[in-house]
Amino acid sequence: MITSRRNFLKTAAFGSASLIIGFDGLRLLKGANAETNLFEPSNWIRVDADGAVSLTIGKCEMGQGVRTSLAMILAEELEADWTKIRLVQAKPSPGSDLGTGGSDSIASSWRPLRQAGAAAREMLITAAAARWKVDRASCSAARGEILHPPSNRRLEYGSLVSDAAKLQVPENPPLKNASDFKIIGQRTARIDGPDIVCGKAQYGIDVKIPGMLYASLERPPFAGAKVKRMHEDKARAVHGVRSIVKLPRGIAIIADNTWAAIKGRTTLAVEWDDPPKNAFDSDAHWKRLEAASHETGFITREEKASPGTAEVTKTIEATYQYPFYAHAPVETMNCVADMRGNRCTIWAPTQAPERLQNEVAKLLGIGPTNVEVNITLIGGGFGRRLGVDYAIEAADISRAAKAPVQLLWSRADDMKHGHFQAASVHYLSAGFDAHGMPVSWKHTKAGSFHNISPLDPKEMRDTAWYQDWSWGCYDVPYNFSAIQTAYVPVDLPVKHGPWRSVFAPSSVFARECFIDEVAQVRAADPLEFRLELLKGADVIKAGSTTVDRRRLRRVLETVRDKSTWDRRVSENRGRGVACNAYFGRTYIAYVVEVITDHENNVRVERVVAAVDCGRVINPVGVEQQMESGIIWGISSALKGEITFRGGAAQQGTFADFAVARMRDTPAIEVHIVGSDAPLPFGMGEPPVPPIAPAIANAVFAATGMRIRRLPIRPEHLKRRAA
Repeated sequence: MITSRRNFLKTAAFGSASLIIGFDGLRLLKGANAETNLFEPSNWIRVDADGAVSLTIGKCEMGQGVRTSLAMILAEELEADWTKIRLVQAKPSPGSDLGTGGSDSIASSWRPLRQAGAAAREMLITAAAARWKVDRASCSAARGEILHPPSNRRLEYGSLVSDAAKLQVPENPPLKNASDFKIIGQRTARIDGPDIVCGKAQYGIDVKIPGMLYASLERPPFAGAKVKRMHEDKARAVHGVRSIVKLPRGIAIIADNTWAAIKGRTTLAVEWDDPPKNAFDSDAHWKRLEAASHETGFITREEKASPGTAEVTKTIEATYQYPFYAHAPVETMNCVADMRGNRCTIWAPTQAPERLQNEVAKLLGIGPTNVEVNITLIGGGFGRRLGVDYAIEAADISRAAKAPVQLLWSRADDMKHGHFQAASVHYLSAGFDAHGMPVSWKHTKAGSFHNISPLDPKEMRDTAWYQDWSWGCYDVPYNFSAIQTAYVPVDLPVKHGPWRSVFAPSSVFARECFIDEVAQVRAADPLEFRLELLKGADVIKAGSTTVDRRRLRRVLETVRDKSTWDRRVSENRGRGVACNAYFGRTYIAYVVEVITDHENNVRVERVVAAVDCGRVINPVGVEQQMESGIIWGISSALKGEITFRGGAAQQGTFADFAVARMRDTPAIEVHIVGSDAPLPFGMGEPPVPPIAPAIANAVFAATGMRIRRLPIRPEHLKRRAA
């Protein structure tokens, strides 16, 4: 299995009819004999007697296509026949770390997978040379075979596994030169695509096991809510309803099928008491955030102007607001739990299997090894499934029902009771000298620490820790003589946690829109102004992040040229630009063209994108992630937001929390910029942050109206500038 950026498992085995290689990210591991039918999901590469290559994947597939890219890395070094690659999903085991997040799956797996593939290849070559009694150097591997060109002989991998399994695993097998890559960098269709398209692939919602019951859970609308009344007798009378169970997290209806569970819950008609007068209200929270954004806060980056720098004679300032968002994945939260005796088996679409395993074990009072977690395909994660609340609920219901149970959240459950992207407010100011040159930059973010996991008080004394809560704020890449960034924490009682790209979208929205305001004061073209501000040192240290301005300039120059930036647009149309260096690893720029109608509706017509994500494994995957991030950004820029009254979220469906539909999809052009970075970097999160500000800047170009709060509503544009 492939683990997180922090740790790699240390497991390996050989089979008498299979060659299995393990690795720990630093070195290859010596194997041990195992029975033919042995299978444990750990970080193995297995070559079976039929020539099939099995890769045990330690990363979750939630639509990002990561399993294809990981298989490509393996097949490249192994010189495997791509048509014989099989995928196996890993399960948590002692010491494992299978969490999927942070756009780290490819980067953390790159070297370990290459080493493991190369080790297997070298062992197979050695085994073939020994069988033929020829010089090993005269043999080579290609497409699942070992070749001996002088004698025109060849052997398939499957015929060599028994011999290869007896050999010592090489510690440092030679890796291929990039110039010799045949699979990496090639446009490759998803290896699991046919199963997904044909309905063969199993998502969490598809799991069915013998004797399984179905549950729907009525949850309190706000923390501490009490039941005033409900109609238990009527709910029990619904055909198919088995029982009603009161749990700490709510009231569960357990039934023979999903429809009966939902109907029983509706018939139960729970009435909750009224919220207290001081219950959470998002309007009041906005006021707290705005006030906090003008406080000093915790300084995350401070660069003083050098002696001789001209004094500031003019200052502009602006405040930007970023709202609450839900994740709203197509597949709502669900889980199958089967609690029997002192063991519990889980089937769940989860991004955090070890956390799930530990939390369920804690709930049930059993050891983590007594909780088996089967990871299914995920119909959209976006950070929501880093939380494990739905699995804890399912395990609790299964324990009460004394039967396996599938818990399925409704759309309203998913919208109202998940954890949210937290709202934030950003105060920015820029100072100009007497000649109108920008010389100072200030950005203070008022936001909230995630509360779905406990915080470590020790970390809260570390500057880098506060930087982590303000990605896109402290790591401003532009060249100002003086820079000050800060973070001000504001308490938030509602559940909030990871959301696609986490903290960067709000900060980059504010930063990239305000850069356009600074350009306007300079009467400068916003794209050329960015390029001007990226001059100076090519590589800079921005807080704890290193930014390569050359790579950022290249993606900006690419979108400038590919979008015909200088071409005039017709009335009611506008172009906007934005860019970002995500952790200094993946560099992205967008030029967006929008059109507005007479009712002030905004439509994104065209997006020209450029990306430098280092070494590209699969161009198709990069393009798909870019397109996905663009659509996600259109949703957050133009569609729904979450608001709270009386401690409860007000939105509950796609009708009142809108997301981009097929009809909202613009023409998208993705240009992958050739990179001199030798390693691959993440693509799941980086496409998101720059798209909303590019849209907002395009709206200004079309209407003359500055957008300082999302989502953009028609009423925001009523007072259009002439």
